[in-house]
Amino acid sequence: MSFKVIKAGIFTTLQDRGRFSFTHLGVTNSGVMDEYATLAAHKLLNNNLNDNILEITFSNVELQSNENTTICITGAICELYINDKLKKTWQTHTIHKDDNIKVGKILEGQRVYLAVKNGFNIPKEFGSNSTTIKESLGGISGTQIKNDDILPYIKNDEIITNRWKEKYIPSYTNELTLRVLLSYQEDSFDSEEKEKFFNSTYTITPDFNRMACKLKGQIIKSSLEGIISEAISFGSIQIPKDGQPIILLKERQTIGGYPKIGSVLSIDCFKLAQMKIGSIIRFEEVNIVNAQEKLKDFYSIFN
Repeated sequence: MSFKVIKAGIFTTLQDRGRFSFTHLGVTNSGVMDEYATLAAHKLLNNNLNDNILEITFSNVELQSNENTTICITGAICELYINDKLKKTWQTHTIHKDDNIKVGKILEGQRVYLAVKNGFNIPKEFGSNSTTIKESLGGISGTQIKNDDILPYIKNDEIITNRWKEKYIPSYTNELTLRVLLSYQEDSFDSEEKEKFFNSTYTITPDFNRMACKLKGQIIKSSLEGIISEAISFGSIQIPKDGQPIILLKERQTIGGYPKIGSVLSIDCFKLAQMKIGSIIRFEEVNIVNAQEKLKDFYSIFN
């Protein structure tokens, strides 16, 4: 029981929520870029929230089923066809043997997620299916999905008809405000630099991938010339020598030596994952209590 990959698209990978407890070995967490879309897909399928999923970054992906199952497409708004019939995303779809599934043009957002009932039946490496190409880990042979790959799953004849409520489906625009917790290195940025940071607009540059998002805008300066390399958390905002902020994401390096002005809330990094190059970014300071409340509210949706 499996899907055969007819067209893999330019960059499609198998991911789950990530690979943890191995950063001391230099192994990055990896994992899905948009956890909201991923958890929504699994919730609709009544899956385990840690099941794997396909992360589709570009259009023109085509799969052929050889057995019954149920799928769900979330994330970026896209053209979804089943047997050449246009279907809606953010809901489940019953798939029969020999059905053809196509993800066409991406209309809004950046990343599409395709989940199958109970996940794809693929062995884990270091406790995860997440594909990290630079480390040749996860997925199928540690690389992106290719034409003619086989994606096995367990046959499922259960009829699942679920749909995400319209009011909870994200709207993908070209502007985003990211909430930031100031870091323990904030004292190396004087009040003028911090005021400039929180009152400026930045543009997403082409240097935006699973590792990081580099921005262009007002130059921010730290009194630190450099620091001893140290562990880097998801969402950390590094300020390199050129003064242009870099937001570290799922495949960030495990250590780094640039000063950090703060860290973007993880739940806002999920929104950043759907932004396109050239989009406008602003920053807003948040305190730890408020950040924890927002995090709690986010995950309560999936309980």
